[in-house]
Amino acid sequence: MGFFGKLFGNDDEPPARKLNHPSQLNVGDMITLDDSFALPPQLRGQQLRVEMVNTYEFEREHTPEWVLKGKLGDTLFMGLDDDDEVWLSFSIKLPRADVEALFDMDAFAEIFAEPGEAELTPLPLTKDSEIFAQWLGEQYYQTGFARFGYFHKKDYRNGKPSQYVENNPGEPFESYELLDSQESHAIEIEVYEGGDTDVMLTLYRPLSDIREYWPGD
Repeated sequence: MGFFGKLFGNDDEPPARKLNHPSQLNVGDMITLDDSFALPPQLRGQQLRVEMVNTYEFEREHTPEWVLKGKLGDTLFMGLDDDDEVWLSFSIKLPRADVEALFDMDAFAEIFAEPGEAELTPLPLTKDSEIFAQWLGEQYYQTGFARFGYFHKKDYRNGKPSQYVENNPGEPFESYELLDSQESHAIEIEVYEGGDTDVMLTLYRPLSDIREYWPGD
């Protein structure tokens, strides 16, 4: 590039990506979250990198899931919940030992029993489970029962998941959901073929909790 090209820029270069909404995030992008004490330690003030973008497919919709990692090493999952206005949903996945530490398992089993009207109260926190304090609601009420869907390890924001078996339809699962009375906390459960089960604690937060966006390219 000559002197004037360096001085005035190269018109052939594409403009830098600008990020101002979580829906625009791609793999390699980063976000910085608010340092408010309203956020749990796994989120508060953290800088998180998008490691992967997955897709949840249901009968009439498909939605992205951003897999995030930060300096603390935790894997976090972020989605967008559109209920009159758009909210961030942050989730953490619980191993079985933590599920057993946080909930009475007999009461937890009622989530999978028809007609799907379980109520669930977390157990008193211990020294080991205190790290989940801000991820938990006081009382949960079941709002979703055995909703069928597919999970895709692929970003379909610019397309539609395949409906055909030969074209990788994704992993089938049944979804169960409970919300607290404030609709600020949720328990989300996915049961896959063979009985593999993912249990996630979800926290709903305003979009303004993302303070900065950093394009990865």
